[in-house]
Amino acid sequence: MTLAFDHIAISARTLDEGVDWVEQALGVKMAGGGQHPLMATHNRLLGLGDLYLEVIAIDPAGAPPAQPRWFDLDRFTGPPRLTNWVARTDDMATTLATSPRGSGVPLSLARGDYRWKMAVPTDGILPYDGAYPALIEWQTPLHPTQALPDVGVRLQCLTIEHPQAEALRAALTLHDPRVIIAQGVRKSLSATFQTPFGTRRLG
Repeated sequence: MTLAFDHIAISARTLDEGVDWVEQALGVKMAGGGQHPLMATHNRLLGLGDLYLEVIAIDPAGAPPAQPRWFDLDRFTGPPRLTNWVARTDDMATTLATSPRGSGVPLSLARGDYRWKMAVPTDGILPYDGAYPALIEWQTPLHPTQALPDVGVRLQCLTIEHPQAEALRAALTLHDPRVIIAQGVRKSLSATFQTPFGTRRLG
């Protein structure tokens, strides 16, 4: 089952802190977003053409979830940073059957008019220390990119460094020239964007 690049995730201690960091770095305003009651998180979004960027944080108004939050947010500390990326599938069950162990259990979620399934690891940590993509299957034709304003920002490349880069590359059935898997001493994600103000980078 071939995957498609869906979006990237910036984790933050608070949503305001994450949004401020992205807006200052890229020089544009974020939009959209909302709450995820099942995970007690909330987000804001930025359109990137065929992709989008998500800032996500624990929602202090949400009831504690029954399981660890996605993107390992329960253990997140430090300043906002790019922590995860998300790949889209049309068949979650088949994709999970051929994905690395620990890729997650599919959960059904909704926000506004959006309906989707997300594979959430039981411990909150995706394979390869979080370098493997979170898996999403949209349940309606609606996609956030369709509703987000175009502010002229496009992702040039997402660079994922990991000590097991070769194994990570082999585990992926996603072939997007913007995704670069490189050897590194530890897991690290960084993204380069073309913006109305020139090239900008988030790490």
